[in-house]
Amino acid sequence: MTVPIAELKRAVQAALDSEWDKSHKIVQGYNTPTACRIHAVLHKIEGDAWNSRYWYARTSHKYEEYADPQDELRAILRELENN
Repeated sequence: MTVPIAELKRAVQAALDSEWDKSHKIVQGYNTPTACRIHAVLHKIEGDAWNSRYWYARTSHKYEEYADPQDELRAILRELENN
């Protein structure tokens, strides 16, 4: 399934704007590595390390890669903007 980049960017921006629920609803509908990574970061923000690690396992990234979830969200946004 191809996910529109605009949708993923919207999910990241919502997360950066502290709209966790809005972002979560967007990414829940997709099963791509980037959507799973955003999902993982959201659960990291929530403090649910187990669930976050579950979603990271569906990507090429690791829970420990970024200490600050906001930094990771900004990195994801940059990657999406470069596509």
